[in-house]
Amino acid sequence: MSKPIANTNLPRVAYMAFPFRMDRGGAATVSRFDHIRQQVEQVLFTSPGERVFRPEFGFGARRHVFEPNATSLWEYAQNRLYGALAEALAGEVDPKTIQVTVGAPADAPEVLMVRIRYVIAALQKEEIHEIEV
Repeated sequence: MSKPIANTNLPRVAYMAFPFRMDRGGAATVSRFDHIRQQVEQVLFTSPGERVFRPEFGFGARRHVFEPNATSLWEYAQNRLYGALAEALAGEVDPKTIQVTVGAPADAPEVLMVRIRYVIAALQKEEIHEIEV
């Protein structure tokens, strides 16, 4: 959804890609914008307790797939996801700008839609991600 900014004053740093993979030059790398997006995906799809040294990390979107699609679940998911993202993206995004919306679209009540909006702190650039769970 987002487009990289061509003229930034930030140093061009390569970040290790997630999931980890190898290409011809060694470990695959990504830009800062892709790195932040991949961090969001890690939080969404990692279940709490899945990481040995960080048992509190993650949101666990997969466990919500078979839960009832109801307002009470959306509120719980929204609060839990906000906390997990604020911790995982500390230093990269302005925590006051993180907005999480969880709910079902009117035309597809069987789908859980997650919308995440934040502003990258160093650039004041807004990013928006929409994911169907």
